[in-house]
Amino acid sequence: MSKLSPSLKGLINAPFARPGQTPAPCNIEAVYSKIADEARERKYGEKPWLALSAAATFTLNSPSSLEPLLTLASSRLLSSSSTSSNSLLESAEFIREIGLKCISFNGIPRTINSLNAFRSHLSSAHSQLSPLLSTTPSRQTTPYNIASVHARGRALWESVYTPLDQKLEAKLAEAHPDLPVHILGSHYGPLLSDPSERNGLGSVGRSLTSVVAIACLRAQTGVGPQVLSHVFGLRKAVEQGEHVKEFPTASSASAVAGEKGEKGEKSEEAEGIERLASDEGCEWILKSVDAISEAMAQDGQGGGFAMPMMKRESKL
Repeated sequence: MSKLSPSLKGLINAPFARPGQTPAPCNIEAVYSKIADEARERKYGEKPWLALSAAATFTLNSPSSLEPLLTLASSRLLSSSSTSSNSLLESAEFIREIGLKCISFNGIPRTINSLNAFRSHLSSAHSQLSPLLSTTPSRQTTPYNIASVHARGRALWESVYTPLDQKLEAKLAEAHPDLPVHILGSHYGPLLSDPSERNGLGSVGRSLTSVVAIACLRAQTGVGPQVLSHVFGLRKAVEQGEHVKEFPTASSASAVAGEKGEKGEKSEEAEGIERLASDEGCEWILKSVDAISEAMAQDGQGGGFAMPMMKRESKL
């Protein structure tokens, strides 16, 4: 293979092109802590603040900031039956799953680099955790499940965009006939909707996927129409009762197993999602993402998509 010239390699890695990842700001743990505290005060639940924080961090290309986020999340995990190792594992798998779903909003490269760096951190800082991380894929498409994957994606698409789902699909097809084919067939089906069998991997359900979408798109900047769409998508998840299925009560879970549960009963997590989907809750999501973005941009190395490259003039 031919070698690249020094000038070409230098241009690829030119500082003005920001080729590297965003370093963790010195105050990022305090930013995350404030968001987590506000979530608890407002009774939004533990997972929404972690979902938006992780999604924004993946988007802003700062895998080193995932390290303090994991530490904070595992220490705050509300589960009386969880040991510290279980809390750490649950938080790590949840963050990994969010990173995977970020592909649909940020593209593949940032997720690859961030998940690789996150896995490396887990191996070095939490060696006891590495053997416990799931290694079994859950989203493989086969001739036997392709129909159900497509149906799952179509159901999610309709859930997010109803009553405009068909109109939007037609508009996308006008832009390019394969655009809706790819969006539904490669994202909403295999990635954004969840298979029933998780194989030990984290679960980011219907309402939390909308939170991830809002956070990614807000952190990117420049895509206001899509932020608006997914704010409505979060509200529709609540209107359709998807959040109740996503966060069932112990009795409703028993009812699925054949025992009778109380009708209309909701878990604290589901009630938190209802509060999150309000005007106040959605404003909190946006402002929380803005706080993370502001922290990442303090040193001028932020990784926002819409930030123009400022090439410095050579002093000759």
